[in-house]
Amino acid sequence: MQKKCKIEVTAQDVYSVKSAIIGGADRIELCTALGVAGLTPSIGLIESAVNLAKKYQLNKFVDVLIRPREGDFFYDDDEIETCLLDIKRSVEAGVDGIVIGVLNKDNTVNKEAVLKMIEAAGNTDVTFNRAFDVVDDQFIALEQLVQLGIKRILTSGGAPITIDGINIIKELVNLADGKIEIMAGGGVKVEDIPLLVDIGVDAIHTSAKVAVTGGPNRPGENASYWQATVENVKKAVKAVHEII
Repeated sequence: MQKKCKIEVTAQDVYSVKSAIIGGADRIELCTALGVAGLTPSIGLIESAVNLAKKYQLNKFVDVLIRPREGDFFYDDDEIETCLLDIKRSVEAGVDGIVIGVLNKDNTVNKEAVLKMIEAAGNTDVTFNRAFDVVDDQFIALEQLVQLGIKRILTSGGAPITIDGINIIKELVNLADGKIEIMAGGGVKVEDIPLLVDIGVDAIHTSAKVAVTGGPNRPGENASYWQATVENVKKAVKAVHEII
């Protein structure tokens, strides 16, 4: 029997959290600023998501991205300290998982910083984000993350979009061999999902988003932003369930 592949949805507002819940997602990655690949959300958004998960009696539902700024994953001591404070506050708020990613300037895993973040998370699960996709050797990095105690890795196989990295993802799944979860993510389309499930990934990470154009955010310019929709979440969930 094939293992159950979970669907994780990125959510940067309460609307998207509700869409993920109603659409049947297994988990969310809560963040803000999806336009720059996500940043740490506010404590208010975190508490709102946790409260919604409790209302709907969902377990292991709210993972929170800890990323102090846009750009690369080379963080200085002050930025790492900011991450540690955000992790502690998020855990206190009741989140189910923490998502991190920090590298050395030679594109290797910053093991010292990762260990500090794992310790700050306590018993809360920790995922390593797509910083993994820019390390020089993903196979060495996977073994290091296993040794450090990371729960899962989010990866596109080092490719710009997941489907282009599917062969590497398959190799990573085989190397992981149950020691660490492999979650495929990065530009995933619904039609890609059966192929990703077939290679044995533990989860699929998708934004399930649409672009929304709202009112003006400055003179002469209307705001545009992304939200997950119930319809798109349901499509992703259905694509998984149809082949299990």
